[in-house]
Amino acid sequence: MTPADKKNIVIFASGSGSNAQRLMEYFKHHPQIRVAALFANNPKAYALKRAETFHVPALLFSRDEFYNSTKVLEQVQSFQPDLIVLAGFLWLVPQNFLQAFPDRIINIHPALLPQYGGKGMHGLNVHTAVVTAGDKESGITIHRVNEEYDKGEFVLQERCPVHPDDTPEDLAARVLQLEHKYLPEVVEKLVLQTAKS
Repeated sequence: MTPADKKNIVIFASGSGSNAQRLMEYFKHHPQIRVAALFANNPKAYALKRAETFHVPALLFSRDEFYNSTKVLEQVQSFQPDLIVLAGFLWLVPQNFLQAFPDRIINIHPALLPQYGGKGMHGLNVHTAVVTAGDKESGITIHRVNEEYDKGEFVLQERCPVHPDDTPEDLAARVLQLEHKYLPEVVEKLVLQTAKS
């Protein structure tokens, strides 16, 4: 299969990009799927460096370009994505994206939605809230993206325990292991399903 025949994933990231890296590793030698590009809305996002390491095109964009023009949408469309993966991307996806890629945008959230979702609930904010609440378990939710934060249809939930003496950082590390294990598998499955339909 030549690169031109492969299915394309486009990743959106805002920060460190460890999930983006996990996807780039997983699909680096995949026979049918490749990471075609990474888009970031933060010039300091370490995800940009990770993309460079894997020779994946990395594009930086501004809030204005994302919300008030079609520039980012057109750039994304040029990569012909079969799936768009939000991997630690903190902005709400605008309507023109949802219309251009119906049911083809997914997000990974570091908690068991519908709890601990919504604006501002990302990273350690989420884990701090879970630990403070004294919950016995947490986990990840991979869901389709719609016009509200963390409200789309669930694709997968996986759980892990919260120990009584956990710090938010302890829990974050345990949840990240789930993210790194399941995100590539879910992405692969969804892309290959799309290929069949």
